[in-house]
Amino acid sequence: MSAHPARQNQAAPFRHHKPKPFEPADFEPFEGGTDPARISEAAHLAAQALVHHGRGSDDPAVTERLVRLADKEGLEAIAEMWAESPAHSLPGALWRLYALRTAVVQDPERMASYFNTGRHAAQVAHAVAGVAEPPGADELRDMTDSILSGAFDGEFDVALERTSAFCRVIALGQAEHAHAVEPSNDSHARRLTRNAGQLIGTAEDLETCAKMWRRGELD
Repeated sequence: MSAHPARQNQAAPFRHHKPKPFEPADFEPFEGGTDPARISEAAHLAAQALVHHGRGSDDPAVTERLVRLADKEGLEAIAEMWAESPAHSLPGALWRLYALRTAVVQDPERMASYFNTGRHAAQVAHAVAGVAEPPGADELRDMTDSILSGAFDGEFDVALERTSAFCRVIALGQAEHAHAVEPSNDSHARRLTRNAGQLIGTAEDLETCAKMWRRGELD
């Protein structure tokens, strides 16, 4: 999908731009510059409102307002603020969840195909060793919907790790598909291989965010 979130602070960093219509199976890098400070502040405030307030509030009215936030303001507009946040930040993590969720919604059959192929690949047990059980495409969508609406009351670090595992399984599926189509469509095979590598980068970013969340450092 052309909404593959950017890796940052690593070798050969990926570039990214703000959300736009994309082909969900491609996972292409984004391009663009740095958001102004006020946009960055708004991105962090929106992320904190959804994750911290949604999990911690005992006031049903507050919870209801957060659940309706995406409908009122438009989730795409909110995600646009997150798009250029650092990879290892709360808005950066939410941007990656948003992009993956969008991929699943826009092309569920292809995502399910990649997931099923990757899940049965011989190396999948090694790829996700020590990581939470990967959710299926439908479960990922439901989990991210609850996070992005402010209704999520589970363990956020576990959700990030499960999403990371999902990325790794999808990447394996793409690699397997690349191998299968290479004899007849080399350019498509190269794209799938590149995208699989980028998804591994996203998985690593989400794993780092999960560790930072547990240390109280993700903001």
